Amino acid sequence: MNELETTMWRSERHPQHSSTICSLLILDCVPDWDRLVAAHEWATSLVPRSRQRVVEPLVPTGPPVWRTDAHFALSYHLRRMHQGPDGSMDGLMALVQTLAMAPFDRTRPLWEGTLIEGLEGGRAAYLLKLHHSLTDGLGAIQLMSLVQSRTREHTADKPTRPESGPTETLGGDDALTVTVEGARHTLGQMPSMLAAAADAGISLARSPGGAASEALRFAASLRRVLSPPPAPSSPLLRPRDGRVWVMRTLECPLADLRAAAKRAGGSVNDAYLAALLGGLRRYHEHHGVDIDEIPMTVPVSMRRSDDPMGGNKFAGAMLAAPIGIVDPAERVAALRGVILAQLAEPALDSFSILTPVVNRLPSAVGAAVMGLGAVTDLSASNMPGLPYEVFMAGARVERVFPFGPLPGVAVMAAMVSHVGTCCIGLTIDGTGVADVDVLMQCMEDGLDEVLGISAA
Repeated sequence: MNELETTMWRSERHPQHSSTICSLLILDCVPDWDRLVAAHEWATSLVPRSRQRVVEPLVPTGPPVWRTDAHFALSYHLRRMHQGPDGSMDGLMALVQTLAMAPFDRTRPLWEGTLIEGLEGGRAAYLLKLHHSLTDGLGAIQLMSLVQSRTREHTADKPTRPESGPTETLGGDDALTVTVEGARHTLGQMPSMLAAAADAGISLARSPGGAASEALRFAASLRRVLSPPPAPSSPLLRPRDGRVWVMRTLECPLADLRAAAKRAGGSVNDAYLAALLGGLRRYHEHHGVDIDEIPMTVPVSMRRSDDPMGGNKFAGAMLAAPIGIVDPAERVAALRGVILAQLAEPALDSFSILTPVVNRLPSAVGAAVMGLGAVTDLSASNMPGLPYEVFMAGARVERVFPFGPLPGVAVMAAMVSHVGTCCIGLTIDGTGVADVDVLMQCMEDGLDEVLGISAA
């Protein structure tokens, strides 16, 4: 595991501070079960991490390691069930909430796939549930692509994973061996750390003014990034404890959201965030609460095009979101400025500086650090999806709704674009949001008002 994944793994306190992410696929028919099983058998053979479990050292000498699960059984991770007599979307979401809140068996590979039959119109759903230490949202989309194809028909002669030499799957899987390996890993990093310190000293000696200026600039950025956002939490969204998850969905045409964003001078992501804030503003107005800003977290992908599938490559930007701006176009423009300012921060990925230290301390310390995310009321991520149709074991994928964990925030929103449709998944803290139905109506109205920018 890398240091960020280690922090998420050790600090998890499910369900209040969870690291479970989900993708819900709506299928136009029930896929062929035998083909679905074969697709998962093939995909897990390509991605070693999907057949590995986590092994912790006896003491935190280093991060946990991934080891091949000698008892891996696909039948445990891939499941099949019927929704029951209620084949509605509401019934499906009630079932998904229950499945999402069930904790992982931390002695097994950290994923579950569930085919859900019995939806209205002969449709089906597939729920992929992953632990965040396994991958981030974009990585989950990449992994999902392995069990999808461009045609309904079976694809023969799929590529296989070439045989390789010694990998991370080799070595002892007992805690003592992992402890020794962790100590060696930590000691092995010391030469590079000393070399980096020496290089910094040389740079300082050669250009003391420039080095000092850069250090001060980074320190100022670090203070801004690590400080709580300059906006208090909404009293309407507290108290909350994360023990009740409520999941809901929204959708809209991608072309319409893009047109609205362009008209307002922002990006699709700016328009998406403006819609969420518009919904929350209406929710506050419904309850007679006047508010100008709320604290919000926006995950920023640090993934490069040549990074391997899976894993975690992101940083979190905390900001004071302009919820009080009534005009949706002005709200989009304001968000554009706020987001660009955050992306320009040199210390945006500063959390990576803290995690190596936090991970050598008791897990309660990591839990407290990760709990800092609870100071924000809303977290919202946006991931690119597929622009073309895909199929899963003969069933066409109609929608892909992503759902993030609930790490102390009132609302966790995630969006994926799929074949021209923006699919938005909301994970809502049912203890902090008293009337979810009212919130959802407000969210729909907030989305509509942003989409209306292009028609103004």
